[in-house]
Amino acid sequence: MSLATVHSRAQVGINSPQVTIEVHLSNGLPSLSIVGLADVEVKESKDRVRAALINSQFDFPARRITINLAPADLPKEGSRFDLPIAIGILAASGQIPVEKLEQFEFIGELALSGELREIRGVLPAAVQCRDKKRKLILPQQNAHEAALVSDLEVIPCNHLLEVCARLNGQQDLISEDISQSATIKSPLDVIKNSLDDLSDVVGQHHAKRAIEIAAAGGHNLLLLGPPGTGKTMLATRLPGILPSMTEQEALESAAIQSISFQGFKIKNWKKRIFRAPHHTASGVALVGGGSHPQPGEISLAHNGVLFLDELPEFDRRVLEVLREPLESGRIVISRATRQAEFPARFQLIAAMNPCPCGYLSHPNGRCHCTPDQVQRYRSRISGPLLDRIDMHVEVPPVPLKQIQDTTTNEETSSTVRERVDKAYQRQLQRNKYVNALMNTQDIKRFCQLDAQAAQLLEQAVTRLGLSARSHNRILKVARTIADLKDEENISKLHISEAIGYRRLDRGFTN
Repeated sequence: MSLATVHSRAQVGINSPQVTIEVHLSNGLPSLSIVGLADVEVKESKDRVRAALINSQFDFPARRITINLAPADLPKEGSRFDLPIAIGILAASGQIPVEKLEQFEFIGELALSGELREIRGVLPAAVQCRDKKRKLILPQQNAHEAALVSDLEVIPCNHLLEVCARLNGQQDLISEDISQSATIKSPLDVIKNSLDDLSDVVGQHHAKRAIEIAAAGGHNLLLLGPPGTGKTMLATRLPGILPSMTEQEALESAAIQSISFQGFKIKNWKKRIFRAPHHTASGVALVGGGSHPQPGEISLAHNGVLFLDELPEFDRRVLEVLREPLESGRIVISRATRQAEFPARFQLIAAMNPCPCGYLSHPNGRCHCTPDQVQRYRSRISGPLLDRIDMHVEVPPVPLKQIQDTTTNEETSSTVRERVDKAYQRQLQRNKYVNALMNTQDIKRFCQLDAQAAQLLEQAVTRLGLSARSHNRILKVARTIADLKDEENISKLHISEAIGYRRLDRGFTN
């Protein structure tokens, strides 16, 4: 038969749409042409495939070869189509059976020797291959990543000859038992023990309480204080007290890492990602972009933490790009020829000094910044962005005597995480997601206040001039505080504590 059809997967943002590779052999002068909106890397595959077939002792047909990548209007890029193109040529020329190809999908890059090389973006392809109920043949190096997808038969191969041997029935078409390998899914206690512990931070009980509330309810948090008071230490301890990831959340995070240039590492499976870009990062680096759109920091931090240290040092225009993703949980990158959408449901943790010199209200009295200088410094963060941060918490200096006290026992991350997990489960039972994601209807339903609590909140909104968004965020934080105490109703005490975490709404002191 001179026509063969092979199934593969393209990569478009976080999605992996199906690509059907049709190979036709006809009479005429020997040639090989690839059609179907293929980029340079895909068109170069004809030279890699030719060499791989010859070096693997196959016959390369001396005929007119036409390769169509359908659908024709879908851009194809990368070297992932090398293997399916080679399989299509072999099937069309009768060197391997055509009948079995419908059961499989193929992805992988070919070396000139015929060896299979690792590619990026395997995980989204594996998820959608499973949905089609096909088996996936791919390079050995990508096997453990694909095996994270349950109910998918993965067939890892090292060489083109091995793939053909399996298709010819010379080896059993049974995937290796790698889906339950201990190297893939690290035990939860191993993941948690590898993280920094909250007990390393001396004092700062108010800030630790805020970190606990933020972890339990998924709230955004801004830490405000002089240099060296533990802001960064507190932020880096947050992943160690966050609730465990669900299977779906782990797959979403791993899929984004898989399509990024850094790739997915098995050791990060079910581990909350902590991203901390430098303040010189551009807007494209933060939200993603490029001629072939790639995920940015906010997407790489999906279901994890995005930490922005020295927040006012970021370019104001760069910070403004965070406003929409903070609300929608996604980012759409549009270019002239294509559009890509990436999930970006991250938890924002930021840190900043209170003034340009950093020592406003410090006991040493070193600060000589004027109110105008402080105002200009803080105005680098726009009001709309600050309005989207649920909690603003001061991190004051810790007395030297307290630092040197070796008898003080600080709470460990495991102790705090137990309380966070209980509050998190309570939220899932009530509204199916964390409190930070509640919409207006959820707030009306689950954040009912008694007369005293409602009066206190009304007074705070009036005196501080808070927006409707700030009003709702105070209610969400109060709901989380009540959940941590395992209380059904939001009381005046919960509202009072939530208002106390809006430090920057009360101006500044010198």
